[in-house]
Amino acid sequence: MTATLEPTVPSTVDAAVTLSAVRKTFGHGPHAVTALDGVDLRVAPGEFVCLLGASGCGKSTLLNLVAGLDAPTSGSITLTTSRPAVMFQEAALMPWLTAARNVELPLRLAGVKRGARREKAGELLELVRLSEAGHKRPHELSGGMRQRVALARALASTLGSAEEGTPGLLLMDEPFAALDAITRDVLQAELVRVWRETGTAIVFVTHDVREAVRLGQRVVLLSSRPGRVVREWSTVDADEPAIVQDITARLREVISGHAAA
Repeated sequence: MTATLEPTVPSTVDAAVTLSAVRKTFGHGPHAVTALDGVDLRVAPGEFVCLLGASGCGKSTLLNLVAGLDAPTSGSITLTTSRPAVMFQEAALMPWLTAARNVELPLRLAGVKRGARREKAGELLELVRLSEAGHKRPHELSGGMRQRVALARALASTLGSAEEGTPGLLLMDEPFAALDAITRDVLQAELVRVWRETGTAIVFVTHDVREAVRLGQRVVLLSSRPGRVVREWSTVDADEPAIVQDITARLREVISGHAAA
């Protein structure tokens, strides 16, 4: 079986998501907290962008806004897909469903017929190298395997957009942070492979500079709260040690500036 997830119609749009002057404030009056302030960001179809910043800088808030889980206080977010998929630090699989049925779930909710969704779930499990584990339930899988199933399920959520010729969008909120170092390294490599095979645009939140440089084509650094875009780096053909050093130095400046404020 071969996984075939390419769009049936080539995409003609120039952005998977665009954020313009996005601001998000929680609460009202003197107790209000502004998490994001004036964020401008554009992610191209098929682009892998890593959001980097200190804890509490608004990275997860930004992802929630793009996912439609919350609304910005001001500014605009334009999506070319109605089905952005989200993958969190915890796999959040349905414990009573097998791996295959977990992957099928978004397809079932989208009204895909049983035969078609089972076939697609099988392709996705093969894509994440779990074709032999489809019958197992989450408690029978390791942490890394559960995250692979969660990735396959998230990709299933993006399929409707791909079939309509619009770019798929996957939002990932520190999905490997709870895993041991060896498993995390393996899954990082697997994610890059899956991204290249599917062409899905990815926005990946992390606080790990090396992870951001290893995975992303572009690294976007947010300031401490309120989060603003401080600087961006292209990692394509970049010298990895040099760019890691540069980003780390800039991140330390951001953190030190916030602590001194």
